[in-house]
Amino acid sequence: MTTLSKQIICLILLIFSLLTSCSNDDDNTSANNITSLENILTELNFQGYAIVTKNGNDVVRQGFGLANENTAMPQDDDLAYRIGSVTKTLTAAAIVQLKRDGLISSFNQTLNEFDTEFPNGNQITIAHLLSHQSGIPEYQFVVEQAFEEGMALDEEDIYEVITDLISENGLNFSPGSSKQYCNSNYLISALLIEQLSGMSYHQYIQQNIFNPLEMTDSFKGNNEIDTNTHAQGYFNGSPNSTYPMAIPFGAGDFSSSPKDMETWANAVKTNWFTEAEKAEIFAQNVPSGYVDFGLGWFTSQEGDTTLYWHGGDINGYWSMIGFIPQHNTTVVLLSNQQDNIGSQRHTIIQHLLTNQLN
Repeated sequence: MTTLSKQIICLILLIFSLLTSCSNDDDNTSANNITSLENILTELNFQGYAIVTKNGNDVVRQGFGLANENTAMPQDDDLAYRIGSVTKTLTAAAIVQLKRDGLISSFNQTLNEFDTEFPNGNQITIAHLLSHQSGIPEYQFVVEQAFEEGMALDEEDIYEVITDLISENGLNFSPGSSKQYCNSNYLISALLIEQLSGMSYHQYIQQNIFNPLEMTDSFKGNNEIDTNTHAQGYFNGSPNSTYPMAIPFGAGDFSSSPKDMETWANAVKTNWFTEAEKAEIFAQNVPSGYVDFGLGWFTSQEGDTTLYWHGGDINGYWSMIGFIPQHNTTVVLLSNQQDNIGSQRHTIIQHLLTNQLN
């Protein structure tokens, strides 16, 4: 993947860029904001499907470019796209559901309660996993290298890779003392869902999120996409949508449609979580110009504007969903054109944070 790994770089770029973002005094534009956002997407050469609404009204709802250049398939709101690490919002929500079901008592439970042999498990809580505060090292680069060398690992094998990395090298930092975006946190979380629910991770998501919300175009991604139902992913103009989906697992292996992601973002924005759950899930009191991790969601703050969101990057695709409560704005961007440094997502986030989309 330029994959999930690129998110680490993208997040760093985003944080530094937001620190130097323009003030609200510079936000006024003479152009209509609806046209402005469309123009930005066009100027960025955004390729994919974009949905941005405010107060239930469309600001943008359209496809840009083609879903498949060979067949001239248009972008569509019920077409599947790989969503990469936006999957993490689903994994975190499933952990919340485990707590509702009484299968966990608190996000402060430690990993040694579920695996007595997990190294340093008595120090690492579920909340540390979901907010990237565990200090657990990243598995992705080691596992990708193993696949390139012809090995085929499943999620249980990758779990062993993670525990071996900790045993050999220790944690990257003391749990809770720092924050470092890491896919290992979410692979472990997905396995915890399986252990406690007694069903597969994907079945649990299907039963507790997709079915209740009637998200019929969301599913576990395959190593090879079905080009009849799925947008073809591209990188520098060439097809690039093959990836061993055992690697991302609960950190990034779902595909979904713009329509379904709008349903999910709207559900989170409104009543899928209780107010008490939202207080735990979303990072609070984030200073203006900063980004912080919550439990499965980022919080970006610019002045009085708060954007809750998550992005994803995987071979041939990038994605973002989010919402701005102050403006009752929902955002879904699913692209089938890989963006290695996240520049398109960053530019759009900047616009959303500094314009009210009137």
